[in-house]
Formats: sequence, C-alpha cells, structure tokens
Amino acid sequence: MVTAFMAVLALAVVSIAQGAERSPPTADHSKFEALKGPFEDATEVTEACLGCHTEAADQVKGTTHWTWLYDHPETDQQLGKSKVINSFCGMPVTNEARCTSCHVGYGWEDMNQPPPQADSAVDCLVCHDTTGDYWKFPTLAGHPTYVPREWPKGSGNMVQPPDLANLAQNVGASSRANCGSCHFYGGGGDGVKHGDLDSSLVNPPKALDVHMSPEGLDFACSDCHSTWGHNVSGSRYQVEAKDTLGIDVPGHTDMTRTTCESCHGASPHEQQKLNDHVDTLACQTCHVPEFARGGVPTKMWWDWSTAGKLDADGNPITEYDENGHVSYLSTKGNFRHGEDVVPHYAWFDGTVEYTLIDEKLDLSNPPININRIDGGPDDPDSRIWPFKLMRGKQPYDTELGTLLVTHVFGADDTSLWSNFNWQKALEAGSEMSGMPFSGQFDFVETRMYWPIAHMVPPAEEALRCGSCHAAESRLAGIGGIYMPGHDSNVWLDRLGWLAVALTLLGVILHAIARMIFKGRKHS
Repeated sequence: MVTAFMAVLALAVVSIAQGAERSPPTADHSKFEALKGPFEDATEVTEACLGCHTEAADQVKGTTHWTWLYDHPETDQQLGKSKVINSFCGMPVTNEARCTSCHVGYGWEDMNQPPPQADSAVDCLVCHDTTGDYWKFPTLAGHPTYVPREWPKGSGNMVQPPDLANLAQNVGASSRANCGSCHFYGGGGDGVKHGDLDSSLVNPPKALDVHMSPEGLDFACSDCHSTWGHNVSGSRYQVEAKDTLGIDVPGHTDMTRTTCESCHGASPHEQQKLNDHVDTLACQTCHVPEFARGGVPTKMWWDWSTAGKLDADGNPITEYDENGHVSYLSTKGNFRHGEDVVPHYAWFDGTVEYTLIDEKLDLSNPPININRIDGGPDDPDSRIWPFKLMRGKQPYDTELGTLLVTHVFGADDTSLWSNFNWQKALEAGSEMSGMPFSGQFDFVETRMYWPIAHMVPPAEEALRCGSCHAAESRLAGIGGIYMPGHDSNVWLDRLGWLAVALTLLGVILHAIARMIFKGRKHS
C-alpha cells in the first residue's frame, strides 16, 4: 500500500513538472534599489545580494564548490579539485588563473592557500544569472572582465565588460546553462572531460535527454541534484551506486539522493523479468546506450608526451583528424575524440580511490589508474555501471616513481604553453606545488574512470536484450554473471543436448511400452 502510494505521488510530481511551467519567482529583483548599481566590479554585486540573503556567503563557503576539497568517508583520502591529478590538464594547482575561472568565487590566485575569506568573494552571478550575458574571463581567477579584452589571444575578438547592474536585477534559479558554464567545459573545452555533459544539454531534443529536454521534463540540474543551504547533492568521488530506498518523498529520506530510484523506485518496469535485472545492472547501463550523442565530441585519448613539437619556422602546430576534430596541438600533444561512444562497463559500489601525487606508482603493470573504482560481483552494494574510460600519457618522475604536477598555463617563461619546454614546465610545477622532482622524467600510459549518468533517451531507445544476450555482448568479459545467449560451454552444451535426447528417447520408449502392454491386456 505504501509503495503504491509513493509511486502515485512520484508520478504526480513528474506530471506537474512535465505539464506546467515552474512557479514564478516571488520577488522582482529589478525593484530593489540596492541592485540598480552602478557596480565597479562583481564583488559589489555580491555585497548587494548579501543585504537580503544574509547567510548565503557562509553557506557557499562550506561547500565543495567553494573549498574544492572532499574528505572521503570510505578511503580517508582527501580529494577534490585542489588535491587530485587528472588525465586532462593535470591539476588546478600551478594553473590557478585559468582553472579558478570556474571557481564559485573571485580572486583565488594561490591554491596552496585556502580560497579568499571575504563574503564578497563569493560569486552569486555564476549560478543565478538568467540573462546569459555573464562570463568569467579565463585568466582573471574567477572575475569577469571590467575592460574590453581580447580573447582568445591573437584572435581580434574583443570581450566587452558585462552590465553588472542588469545582471543583478535579473537573477533567478539556476539553469542547465548556469551549471554547464563550468561542468560542460571541464578539461579545457566543450565536452572534453565527462562525455555525458556538454553544451548540447543546454537545450537538448527529447531523443538526447528525456529529462532535460524542453520537449520532455525540462529539468534543471537542481531538479535531480537537489540543494539545501547551497550544498548540492551528488558526488563523483562517492556515488550512490545501488539505491535500495526507492522513491523519495518527504519524511522518507533526507531528500538529497540523485539516483534514478529516488524518482522511479526499485521496480520501475512493468515486466518482472526486467525488474529482475535491477539488482545487477545500474539503470544507466541500459538507459544510456552511448554517450557524446549530442554532436559534441569528447576526448578519449590525450598523449602529453608528444606536446612541444614546432614547425620548421618555430611556430606551434595544429592538426585535424578526418572528422575535423583537433588531433594534435603543440601545447597539448595528440588527441583522439569520440562521438556516440559505447561505454566501458565495470562493477562499481560507488567508491572511487585516487592515485595522489605523492603515491608511488606500480610501473611494472601500466597503464596507471589515475582513479580506481571499487566493487565486484560478490559485493551486495555493487552493480555493473557504464563509464567513460579516458586514456592517455602523462609525465612521471623516473627516480621517485610518482606522477608530476605540470605548469601549462600562463604567460611566464616556465609554462609549457609559452615555452614548449617540458623540463622547465615540470620544474616550475613542482616548485609551485611544493612536490619533489628529481629532474628526471618520462611519460606513462594512464587511464581514468568517469561514471556515465546523463544523456538518457526515451525508454523505447534503451538497450534491447540482444545487446547483452548475444555472441557480441556489451558485457563480454564482466566477471560474476551468466548471460544466456552469450556465455556457453561446449561440454555443458553437449551434456544438455544429451539430456534432452535421453529424455526424448525415454518418452518414446515409454509410449511404445504402453502401446505394447495395452494391446496384450485387451487380448
């Protein structure tokens, strides 16, 4: 009875979201004198916002969006953007001016220190601008530009300062575009990092994402990543890989789950046979057949070892593949891109461990896992999940056996993108991060797991049985499961057919015997 009620309630919530516009705001910010400006810089906008939203700055400064730190409850590792190395541009540390353009604040220029502590350093506009005219300039540590500036350098394109007063008077609830201004462009470009997050989700067709499409449910990110006191639910460091609580309603849980089950329940299918799979397969495994499906490619391979080559005149090189995607840059090395990519599948219990920059590498068995996903068939909290498996090559210290911090961004002579000199860039990166460097380096192949959870098409586009239960199964090589139609054993098959033949022979002999003895009885 309770389950049925919860299911009906969830359907009602979805119907309301699908069939009606969002509730209008209860305040017209254009009527507030404090927001009419003029404002000399964006921190003054924040000060005006805090005149009413008195607790907002303290709330934001207590979140991972602000600290870029995450103390993992399962592994005791301290993670977060300020601590982990990745397969893309290395670490934000040593590349602050560029990387902190995606920080929810202003002026974080040295990541060996905590973010600025002033309440006015919090950036309200990055999450609450509704005009689309707010843009944090890539080299100003989170600030927009306040004077006309050229970007990209040498392009002749001049970026004009935003009208801060107009922005302040047009704030509202966060949208896909707000979240996407950072999360779609991680790793240095549109769609580079995640594979299932890119600019195609700002206004996606229903076929790309049934939840986010205006033709579908028109969800904002916060409809699933629910927020309380500016804390946004959901983490790629500790994922809720197997949610057995079912539909989330007031009083049932704390309303902070971002799982499929929190809306759809633990038995979402009409066919019981499909529900039987829920215990083993994550919903995304069947319902996200491919990622990078919106026309934006994602990087699948990044080889830093080839960076630094110049043409005969000493100029940087740019090369493209047959699809028009960049395949080589002197600043970054070789790339391979992918679209409509079939995920990599693996058992996953939600816990992600990282190879930190002071951790000794096992160089006898490359590739090196930048991160490691826990889980297995004997773990009751695990399911088979889809991943983007990012591969590439990164620098490491051949004497110390550790990954190296790179200094790639900046106009100074030590940044790789200025001097194309790995020795200088690695020495500078080590000095700026405080990590040791023997002076000897090489490159090692690495891989990194990125869970896939977005770009969910309508249900009729989910995988069919034959995608797994066939000779060419998507799940080939996954341990701990038996898939009829894919898994087979010659001798087991022979024994099975022998049993069938013997059974049939027994039935025939029994029928003949009955006929014989029946005839004798009548005679």
